[in-house]
Amino acid sequence: MLQHSVLIVDDDVKLVELLQTYFEQEQFLVYTAYDGLEAIELVNKRKPDIMILDIMLPGMDGREVCRKIRQHNDVPIIMLTAKDDESDRLVGLGIGADDYVTKPFSMKEVVARAKVILRRIHGEVVEKKTVLQFREIMIDLDRHQVKRSGEVVDLTPTEFKLLEVLARAPERVYSRFQLMENTQGYAFDGYERTIDAHIRNLRRKLEPDSRNPQYVLTVYGVGYKFAGESHV
Repeated sequence: MLQHSVLIVDDDVKLVELLQTYFEQEQFLVYTAYDGLEAIELVNKRKPDIMILDIMLPGMDGREVCRKIRQHNDVPIIMLTAKDDESDRLVGLGIGADDYVTKPFSMKEVVARAKVILRRIHGEVVEKKTVLQFREIMIDLDRHQVKRSGEVVDLTPTEFKLLEVLARAPERVYSRFQLMENTQGYAFDGYERTIDAHIRNLRRKLEPDSRNPQYVLTVYGVGYKFAGESHV
């Protein structure tokens, strides 16, 4: 059985110890850090499978840590915060986080969300076509790679999964709620708008002009769809 590793980053020692206990009960290899610089060093050194990152860190806060990590690493990131505000969640997702949990939270819920993300990345069997081509966009599902005009496009795991869901069924319209379920493995009322943040990131990286998208289109009042027919 594959043992996954997790990096827990928070300056609350007791919280870190509690999370560590719950993750270890699920057979995770756990690394811990208590500030941003240590977190970045451990990501580079240990290459964890997933990261639990608190926003309110001493010195370099979690948002800046996330920005720096996203410059060179696509490790899935679940952000922790005491702020239960939609705009704050969207900021975190906008800089590359894959999920968002507000304090106080259930330890079991954090572990469950981490397992869903890892299962989505590592545990799925690719069906039918493994390479999808849409004009200058190539999506290699086996290699988990996207290219635009031959150049590799760096996507986070959540962005890639979102693109895969849309591109597997061109012209099908998905609601935000459906996309949450398909990409996160769960959906809660009030959280569907987080999909908008991932869509903005995806367009910024994928589209020639993100303000006039050619691929990921908005269907007003409904949700989103991927435009165009694919070919191998």
